[in-house]
Amino acid sequence: MNQQKQTELILALDCEDRKLALELLEPLQGDLKWVKIGLQMFTAYGLPFVHEIKSMGYNIFLDLKLHDIPNTVAKAILSLSSASIDLLTIHASGGSEMCAYAVKARDESNPNLKLLAVTVLTSMNQQQMQTLNVHKPLQDHVLDLAKLSVDAKVDGIVSSTHELKLLRDNLGNEPLIVTPGIRPKGADLNEQKRVMTPSEAKELGADYIVVGRPIYKSEDPLASVKAILKDIC
Repeated sequence: MNQQKQTELILALDCEDRKLALELLEPLQGDLKWVKIGLQMFTAYGLPFVHEIKSMGYNIFLDLKLHDIPNTVAKAILSLSSASIDLLTIHASGGSEMCAYAVKARDESNPNLKLLAVTVLTSMNQQQMQTLNVHKPLQDHVLDLAKLSVDAKVDGIVSSTHELKLLRDNLGNEPLIVTPGIRPKGADLNEQKRVMTPSEAKELGADYIVVGRPIYKSEDPLASVKAILKDIC
């Protein structure tokens, strides 16, 4: 377990449109530090939206889960070199060569950017993995993908909180671990199948936790942010 690092909160900004997103973020300034922009909002509003959020003082986690042939992923990362992003995801299942190309492109264009490899989506469970002809235990598959990524010099891993202890035991404290599928006690699970509370994720060594609906669907998003921050302080 990682007891040295501080666990930070990332808001998954999965709003319906730009105006709603900006209205949500304005009162959270000063309390919330990190915002995750996913595929939905990035394809709708592009890099200008990223720059707009960055100008509000937020750190940016761009969650695009890049997954293509190695050269294409490398060129995509080079294309993002002008963006003020702090974290960027690629898919570990793209393979070791793709991960290595991604790291090389990052080193050449934006060395301060941290790359994160996605292992298994939190919406997936063992039964669904079997339909993809992955018959090994889910945790073993996650560990294999995490090891592949770390060996390729990727900075961190995105995985369910349920693999945190496994990853820390096998990879140590050095790789960053970002954990989606976080739900405060009493929150709806929605499509997430593998979830934990913020404090449970902190206890298991998560560097960052990602929370979406429990904040942006809350009647008082600022109060929800403060409650989660208190839970992980």
